[in-house]
Amino acid sequence: MSTSRSAPTGDRQPAGAGEGRAPGDEVFVGEEPAASEGTCARQEPATNDQPPTEAELRTRLGLPARPGRPDPAARLWGWLGPLAVTVLAAVLRLVQLNHPGRLVFDETYYVKQAYSLLTLGYEGEWAEDSDAAFAAGDDSGLSTTADYVVHPAVGKWMIAIGLRLFGADNGLGWRFSAAVVGALSVLLLARVATRLFGSALLGTTAGLLLAVDGVHLTESRTALLDVFLSFWVLVGFWCVLHDRSATRAVLARRAAATARAPGAPHPWGPRTGPRWWLVAAGVALGLACGVKWSGIYAVAVFGLLVLGWDLAARRAVGARLWVGGGIFRGGLPAFVALVPTAALTYVLTWASWFAHPAAYRRQWASDLRAAGHEVPRDWLPDALNSWWEYHLTMWQFHNNLDADHPYQANPAGWLLQLRPTSFYWPDPAPPPSACGADKCVQAILSVGNPVLWWAAAVALLALVYLAVRRRDWRAWAVLAGYAAMYLPWLGYTHRTIFTFYTVAVVPYVVLCLTFVLGWAAGVVRPPVQGTRTTARGQADDLAAAAVPPSGGGTDVRSDAAGGEDVPPADGRAAPQGGAEVSPAMTGASAEAAPPARPGWRGRAQFLVSDDGDVRLGKRAWLLGAVVLAALAAAAFFWPVWTGETISYDAWRWRMWLPSWI
Repeated sequence: MSTSRSAPTGDRQPAGAGEGRAPGDEVFVGEEPAASEGTCARQEPATNDQPPTEAELRTRLGLPARPGRPDPAARLWGWLGPLAVTVLAAVLRLVQLNHPGRLVFDETYYVKQAYSLLTLGYEGEWAEDSDAAFAAGDDSGLSTTADYVVHPAVGKWMIAIGLRLFGADNGLGWRFSAAVVGALSVLLLARVATRLFGSALLGTTAGLLLAVDGVHLTESRTALLDVFLSFWVLVGFWCVLHDRSATRAVLARRAAATARAPGAPHPWGPRTGPRWWLVAAGVALGLACGVKWSGIYAVAVFGLLVLGWDLAARRAVGARLWVGGGIFRGGLPAFVALVPTAALTYVLTWASWFAHPAAYRRQWASDLRAAGHEVPRDWLPDALNSWWEYHLTMWQFHNNLDADHPYQANPAGWLLQLRPTSFYWPDPAPPPSACGADKCVQAILSVGNPVLWWAAAVALLALVYLAVRRRDWRAWAVLAGYAAMYLPWLGYTHRTIFTFYTVAVVPYVVLCLTFVLGWAAGVVRPPVQGTRTTARGQADDLAAAAVPPSGGGTDVRSDAAGGEDVPPADGRAAPQGGAEVSPAMTGASAEAAPPARPGWRGRAQFLVSDDGDVRLGKRAWLLGAVVLAALAAAAFFWPVWTGETISYDAWRWRMWLPSWI
């Protein structure tokens, strides 16, 4: 039985604090008094014949030492805040959705193609200049001749839901699905941030910032495809985060069991079983690819992210051959769960094309065969061969699209919104009587909220620092979103591309800014770095395991920004400056004191963090200042995000950069 020593209290400081050490790496100087009730017990260095407990392994893996649900107050805040900002987002996206009352920008393609899918089951050709007639309810411009379209059908089928519900002769029908998906994206991102950072406050902040972003708002109010791509990739991201937690919990449980079993444990570590959350991610990302092909980058990047997490997890639990274990018992099952599922889902999204012989190039292989010509890849069934040939023509189109467009934009300037996309500029302009000025304007400019995008560009530097120097897995997760939805476009500068594609990037832009602001405010705490397998490392991890981390997978006993001591809590009261000792760590009785019922002030603490033990640091004002500035910017830019009639001078006041015109 090892003895215990209390953690230092009062003004005694850890040697090397603030030098990038993980919580378990702190070396305290000076004498340490004997442990007392309510103080955090630090175990003596463990010997090699003491197998790690499940609580130790969970802590090394960045999980709470004891599994369980957050406090009811934390769960309440974790839903109340996100739902509130979702209602706000829905109002902003649905109000006056019928304006403009005509097809704008690329709605001329996707809305009519969605209507064609409803009518024919495939995309048919439309007569030239048929937009006005279509908007008036006249579909006589649609023919049964198959049209050559260059994007899969999932996004158009989603637009078709609104057409079915509200008709095809009004803007509400055209744009309803985009508005609903945009609002749901706000809810999803708020929940992702709440889980990722262990804070309902930061989750609500993230949802609010997305709700008032101009790129996301304009595309949620326009029937384009990219908001659907953004949504499905975000769903996949959410599932990948769930897989990380679920897989690590299983790994900790099974590794602890095998460590106590007779015989040497497998050098690769234990198996973790089916990865059902990755199967769900595969479905979501397959649907994303069914909207636009750029979803495939999310499959690749998120797959590599999962592999990296699996390698780190195997190392953390002490697997001797953790590289082999991470690859063959982590990465390979993850690949099987994710990639084939995404591929199969994508193929199934073409079901309507396979079912309709009149669809574009559906009979390509069979027509060649009937004419006596050589059929490339004749070993494939004709339907699959025709489908593959169609994809080759789509690839040629996308890779060689180089027609000049006045609003094309180099991706190097996307993160600063240097060249936004104009969706709507009617000619002739509204009469002077419409705005009470000499010249009136109606314009829809898909430009991001400047406060969000410009602040996030600065925050991105801090995020990279947190990922590289602090080894924060949450920073790497957010950077993976950038890598999947932004970086690939840097390789397509030779073709015509637009800034409005950043609607798929904006969730991670929001997470980046929220993360860094939360870190500065002391809400986001450093994660446990538990990869040590030495005796000293086991002792340090054991001490850290006595205090369960927050829902965001973090564990530190001090304010990351202000350096103030913070009392730990896991739903029960703990004395100031100390933490409750886990019975699993000390061998004490497993019975715990009944949870205390906090008052309303105590419950309010769970808004800040899931475990209720965080006080806002000295720089918390930055969080409020940025949110208020973003709200003010949203109110200012609202007229040019929604096409309101304003004076020409008022429009020019909102063109902050010459490149916005």
